[in-house]
Amino acid sequence: MSEPKQRFLVLHDYGMGGLWWWIHARSARRIVETFAEVEVVEDPEIVARFADDSLTEVDIDAADMPPGLDGLRQQRDAQRSRPGFGALAGREVVFLRRPWEEADDTEPTVYFEEIGPDGRRLRQVEVYRDGTAIKTGPDDWPLNPPIDLHDPELAPWEIGPDDFEQVWRRARSES
Repeated sequence: MSEPKQRFLVLHDYGMGGLWWWIHARSARRIVETFAEVEVVEDPEIVARFADDSLTEVDIDAADMPPGLDGLRQQRDAQRSRPGFGALAGREVVFLRRPWEEADDTEPTVYFEEIGPDGRRLRQVEVYRDGTAIKTGPDDWPLNPPIDLHDPELAPWEIGPDDFEQVWRRARSES
């Protein structure tokens, strides 16, 4: 017999705001495997704050999803068959070296990131064209939305912890 469905508070945090839903599913894991760029919020204070709110309630197995959530399901469906899907999910720490394609002379060209199990950055180094490397942490960021660790586009950017630490040691603090 399968587990009964439970009610989970789910957030799509897009940096400057977020979309919230109550999703009925058998597990939090099933939710993040079904919808891209979402997190299941488990903090009891936040859950209590939304308990009486009139958020849209959705069954994970429903054919139709509300606006916003429908696109996140389609995005995840498209990702699922690609190499690297979910390769970084479920880890305690992930290290990435991500190039910044739109960089100009004032923006970093590469980001080295240490990512926690919830997809949020723990530490980061920005490397500029001239070789300058600036290290920052959570206290330096006004926003820290989670990175979707199921996203197959992230897998090729994975590096080892020693590679990250080497860049971190040579970087200077922002201030």
